[in-house]
Amino acid sequence: MSPRVLTLSVLACAIALGGCKRADTLAPGETPTAAPAAVAKPATPADDNLNAVLWMQASAEYPAVTTTVYRAAADKLDAALKEKHWDALVTDERGNAATGLPPAVIMDVDETVLDNSPYQARLVREGKEYDEVTWDGWVAEKKARAVPGVVEFAKAASAKGVTIVYLSNRAVHLKDATIANLKAVGMPVKDDSVFLGLGTVVEGCEQNGSEKNCRRRLAGQQYRVLMQFGDQLGDFVQITANTPEGRAQLLDEYGDWFGERWFMLPNPSYGSWEPAVFNNQWAQPRESRREAKRAALRPE
Repeated sequence: MSPRVLTLSVLACAIALGGCKRADTLAPGETPTAAPAAVAKPATPADDNLNAVLWMQASAEYPAVTTTVYRAAADKLDAALKEKHWDALVTDERGNAATGLPPAVIMDVDETVLDNSPYQARLVREGKEYDEVTWDGWVAEKKARAVPGVVEFAKAASAKGVTIVYLSNRAVHLKDATIANLKAVGMPVKDDSVFLGLGTVVEGCEQNGSEKNCRRRLAGQQYRVLMQFGDQLGDFVQITANTPEGRAQLLDEYGDWFGERWFMLPNPSYGSWEPAVFNNQWAQPRESRREAKRAALRPE
């Protein structure tokens, strides 16, 4: 081997960071070993929730939006109190004449009053999806912070004699932990009766899954509901067909109520809007659901 060839061989091995032996250390008849091929790093699986949760936790826009919603609602509160026929329940769910009853507002809990983005962040970082065990564990921690703007609105409403009714799809066995968390962030809680969790029995009304219509009817039997707050369409009115078309039809029907009697909070991280695009079939593999969501995108 010529000195030039030897030099090139040594340089090649050095570049390979020790991937082959130096030529001047080879035994007679031994040939240099080739550097191992670079091993491709496995691609990180995409998580559809990454940007959504990051936006809720790291952007200035998220608290700006939620604060805007609650301030707008506060500006409507006096008018709602003065108008004796003002009511935020649709006719089929009202269950009363809406007069002569004490005033109240109905508030969903998760992503409307309490910010659960730390739980969502854990799922993203660990590559997991929601399940009841981890969710119950998170609720038991009682660490959720208040959605920006909600405490100020709730305290102002309470000072005017308005009861806050928490109509949540947190299961009834999570009531104590939820009420403790609500009180910890400064939300007014009249008593245990204002928590209407999933599983609340409403006489004469059959609940369909996690729909809230029966519990809204129960609230309407006790209060004149001035406003409703939520992060999902189903927090305001029953969704009979959870399809994009069915949801759009409800929005067309009740769109004028938003910003006046109904106030929507932003939640891009989860909701019934998501399964609407894959026929509500949660049992199918995660990747199949993801492909259905990609297919629902409108590039034009």
